Amino acid sequence: MIYDDNVKKRLRRIEGQVRGVLRMMDEDQDCKDVVSQLSAIRSAVDRSITYIVTHNLEHCLREEIEKGENADTKKLLKEAMNLMLRSK
Repeated sequence: MIYDDNVKKRLRRIEGQVRGVLRMMDEDQDCKDVVSQLSAIRSAVDRSITYIVTHNLEHCLREEIEKGENADTKKLLKEAMNLMLRSK
C-alpha cells in the first residue's frame, strides 16, 4: 500500500497536537482543556484509520475484481470491517 501525502499530513498534524498536549501538561493547564485536546486527537486518529482502510480497500477491491470469477470481494470487505472494529 502506498500512503499518500494526505494521510502523512494528517499524522503530522496529530503529532503536533500531541506535542501541544504535552506542553499544556507542562504548563499545568486545566484538565478539561487537556482532555478536550486528547479527544480531538482521538477523533483525528480515528479519521486517519478510516482513511487508510477505505483507500486500501478500494485498491484491493480493484485488484480482486480484475481476477474475474476468482474474485473474493466478500473476504476483503470482512477484513476491512474487522480492522475498523479493532481500531475502536
